[in-house]
Amino acid sequence: MTFEDDTVLHIVIDMQRLFAEETAWHTPAVTEILPNVLRLCEAFKGRTLFAKFMLPETPQAAPGRWQTYYRHWSMLTTSNIDPAYQDLVAPLAALASPDEQIEKFTYSVFKAPGFAERLKADGIERLVFTGVETDVCVLASVFDAVDAGFHAIVVSDAVGSSVPVAHQATLDHVLTRMPDQIDIFTTEDIIAGRAKAA
Repeated sequence: MTFEDDTVLHIVIDMQRLFAEETAWHTPAVTEILPNVLRLCEAFKGRTLFAKFMLPETPQAAPGRWQTYYRHWSMLTTSNIDPAYQDLVAPLAALASPDEQIEKFTYSVFKAPGFAERLKADGIERLVFTGVETDVCVLASVFDAVDAGFHAIVVSDAVGSSVPVAHQATLDHVLTRMPDQIDIFTTEDIIAGRAKAA
């Protein structure tokens, strides 16, 4: 399988200061996987989008059951934390233009208005996923990609979670149940595939 064509897009999920720094949602995996994410951003230069998990100002500003969620995590609403924590980590922020950053207020990037339509209008067929967390926002985005008819590719050493056992279980036991719709590759697999096509 090769990746050097206009139907493939790299999607980086939630590689933000919110998860990289010492917050209640600190996810050490962000730092661990960043070198591989950067390698893939270079490989997919001009063909990468960056999803960002955005916070409400207050729990009351969130819809439905999200209000309960943010009452629990009220320290991470923008009335209590610097909104700049929503920014991409510095190495990725330097790469991402404003039109390559997709703001989402739920787990899946596909809940961002017009996202699936944008991909289909651009002729995208395959999506390469990296970022955090494997068992939450990455998983939700992958499932929505599958439901929308895209071929989803998860890069096993460029995704991570604050709960390593859940990360591994997702890779080993959840994503493998859909081999006709989801592939799991390493960063080297992807780079080698692109090199083979060059």
